[in-house]
Amino acid sequence: MKPEECEILIVGGGPAGLSVASTLPDDLPVILVHQDREIGLPVRTSGGSWLDEVQRLGIPEEFYLPIRQSDAYTGGIGVTINLGPHVPVILHTERLYKWLASLSDHKARALWLGCKFTATRKESDGRFLSTIRTRDGSLRQVRSRYIVDASGWHAAVLASLGLAEKPGRLGVGIEYEYPLGRNRPDRALIFVGDEVPSGYGWGFPTADGKFRLGVGLITPDTRASPRKVLEALLETDIERRFGLDLSGEPTTHGGILPSVPFEGRMLFGNVIRVGDSANFATPTVGEGIRVCIEFGRLLGEALGRTARTGRRWPLRRYEWRVRRALQIDYALGFVVNRRGATFTQAHWDRMVERLGRIDPDAVAAILKSEFPPGKILRMGWHTLVAHGRARLRRLRGRLAR
Repeated sequence: MKPEECEILIVGGGPAGLSVASTLPDDLPVILVHQDREIGLPVRTSGGSWLDEVQRLGIPEEFYLPIRQSDAYTGGIGVTINLGPHVPVILHTERLYKWLASLSDHKARALWLGCKFTATRKESDGRFLSTIRTRDGSLRQVRSRYIVDASGWHAAVLASLGLAEKPGRLGVGIEYEYPLGRNRPDRALIFVGDEVPSGYGWGFPTADGKFRLGVGLITPDTRASPRKVLEALLETDIERRFGLDLSGEPTTHGGILPSVPFEGRMLFGNVIRVGDSANFATPTVGEGIRVCIEFGRLLGEALGRTARTGRRWPLRRYEWRVRRALQIDYALGFVVNRRGATFTQAHWDRMVERLGRIDPDAVAAILKSEFPPGKILRMGWHTLVAHGRARLRRLRGRLAR
């Protein structure tokens, strides 16, 4: 079997791998391997993001839907969350991913769809010989100088080389997609508590006129099945409680994210990780498409310069920029993640009640996993004020009796 030759092998055709390809030099020989038969399908992510971020990344507005009302529920408590200037959006991931792929169509990039990376080994000359299984079951080989591991939570390339282990803690999600029906086209909701153990649920309209209801659980923090949890919810009065229309036959989507502490190492010689292989999704709510696009583009630029010159500093700068942007925030976000996974119903009742009162910047900071010092101080101050006001109201109530 004669191997295909290329400079860079990209394993994974999600937003990270596609963004790497989009900023590599046009004439650099690249092979991008994607296990699914079509870019963007099946749907593996809910597609939540933020308006200011997608605009900064230059994502066309036809690929996202702004959300104007965000509600939170737990048990019998429901509040509207004031996000102020922070506008959530729902991305049309299928169209977005196809657009990201189109940005490298004019380059010396070959796109292998329906092909699964199975293994790689480093040869004596420093290049990598990788084995790819095609959709008909046959095997192909690729020889490359560099490999980008954008394979997702299982980090297939790093695992094959013994450079990393698959994460032992995962966020596992499932969602049902219904016709939009009578659901508001600009309202999203989250729900927490005993009905969704060690996780949370969501509901939102989509950019193509549908409505999704889903849950995400952290395993092994809970042994509950996401599908069984969602089915149990549908047997309750969830439509009345949350003001939903769940009529029609749904389709099913599912996905998996790592839910482990972020590690700052991106470079393993000529193997570089990006996206879910590098645990880029935010530890609080698992939102990561914008992060994958941003740092995927940076990696493409850096790897292109390194491939041209042989100098390592562009890749080292990429690693440094990832660490500077994510390491501290994600460490704090993971504290929130672990704490939330242990919350009782009483904890969630208090938390959701406070969400309706605290500063919009504080809520957005938690959801985005962004905790700069000034924002942390404001969050602490507003939390103390809100807590003090709640205690004062309770005291006044007791005195009135």
